[in-house]
Amino acid sequence: MDTAVTALVVVGALVVLALVALVAVKTRYKIASPSEALIIVGKKGKPVTNPQTGEVSTDLSGQKVVMGAGVFVKPLVQQAHRLSLSSVRIPISIRGAVSRQGIRLNVDGVAIVKVGGTEDLVRAASQRFLQQQKEIEPFTQEVLAGSLRGVIGTLTVEEIIRDRVAFARQVEEEAVTSLNNQGLVLDTLQIQDVSDDGNYLKDLGRPEAANARRAAEIAEANNAQEAQQAKALSDAKIAEAQRDLALQQAQFRADQDKAAAEADAAGRLAEAAAQQQVLQEQERVAQRQAELTERKLDTEVRKPADARRYEAEQQALAQKTARVLSAEAEQQAAVAAAQAEAERVRLSAEAEAARVRLAAQAELQRRTADADAVRLEGQAQAESISATGAAKAEALRKEAQALKEFGEAALTQRALDVLPELAQALASPIAGIKDLTVISNDGAGALSRSVGSNVQETLEVLRRTTGLDVTRLLHGLGAEQAGERAARAGEQVRPLDGSRVRSAESAPR
Repeated sequence: MDTAVTALVVVGALVVLALVALVAVKTRYKIASPSEALIIVGKKGKPVTNPQTGEVSTDLSGQKVVMGAGVFVKPLVQQAHRLSLSSVRIPISIRGAVSRQGIRLNVDGVAIVKVGGTEDLVRAASQRFLQQQKEIEPFTQEVLAGSLRGVIGTLTVEEIIRDRVAFARQVEEEAVTSLNNQGLVLDTLQIQDVSDDGNYLKDLGRPEAANARRAAEIAEANNAQEAQQAKALSDAKIAEAQRDLALQQAQFRADQDKAAAEADAAGRLAEAAAQQQVLQEQERVAQRQAELTERKLDTEVRKPADARRYEAEQQALAQKTARVLSAEAEQQAAVAAAQAEAERVRLSAEAEAARVRLAAQAELQRRTADADAVRLEGQAQAESISATGAAKAEALRKEAQALKEFGEAALTQRALDVLPELAQALASPIAGIKDLTVISNDGAGALSRSVGSNVQETLEVLRRTTGLDVTRLLHGLGAEQAGERAARAGEQVRPLDGSRVRSAESAPR
């Protein structure tokens, strides 16, 4: 009995241990789903020596990466971390990116990014985003925004708009290195919209829109012309059919009339055969009646039928010609209008360009003429001032030279030149007097003495202020003239008192 109990206890203990072992194995055995990777850490990596610096470090071989499989994580010495490999849709939007032409563009797009599927990329991503996987989106947005701005700066707006696939490919090539260094892979990049804050993109498509509109108008004009031509041909065919019908009806009526006339003539011929006696007369009557009938048929049936047929033909031909001419006129008018509009636009553009060019040339010529006028006026003024100064300097120089050479004689001459003006100035107060009454014992002699006194006072003031003694100069001039006369008479004149002295040759012996 005790042995059985003991055996049961041992078996129960073994079962419990087995269950505990199974639970422990289950909890420590990790399976990675298809959209995630397991990073097992706890083992030390291998030492690596830098060949350039000689520094020894540990590589990442101790971090085991498991994708789509299971692994047993050793308790206490290892830990398992899960890193999502699912793709992340990240919107990209930049504003004011400058193109190669200097145009600021706004670009919107979407990128599909995920952690790389290789062990090296998983290790790199786990180092940077394992505990902060939400940071993958802002990091990718910054990297792609920088790559977008860099690529836009090397392209023109036309290259960006017309080949968005190549543009996105260049952005991917620009950003792939930065993303791979972080363990990320760019699955795809789609450029959804490119716009600008101005009217550059709107104006970019205006020439093509104008060409398309012009082509559509030309096509509509051609279609209208073809429709008019088809309608004219249809009307012509209808008129021709109506003409044929009228001709057939006229021919049918002519045949009926002819048959009736023939039947009538046959009846009468039978009567003429029955009546032999009046055969000749009836024959003549029949012949006359036949001729009359023929003329009547020709007059009433054939000629009206021919006239109606000719009239129908002429009307159909006229309508056809009118429609063709109308269609050709409308076509020529449309073509001429298009050519006139194109010529008007070209002439307007040429006239505007010529006006701007002529205005620029006129403004340039005006400014050049103003500058030349100012320059010539300045030169003329400078030359005039220079010439005036030179003339005045030359006159002063010559006057100084004359004064230096002739001395008192020149001063005397200047004094003689000034004396008339001085006398006139002194006599000017008296010259304006019409009636003069002198109250004096001397009578009119006082007036002349007053004028002489004024002259002497003026000469004295001139001597005191300028040092020029006009009286002495005049005395000297008189002495020189007397000396010249005495020399001619054989006498010597004293320069100071004016007395004459006979020379030794002329004295009486």
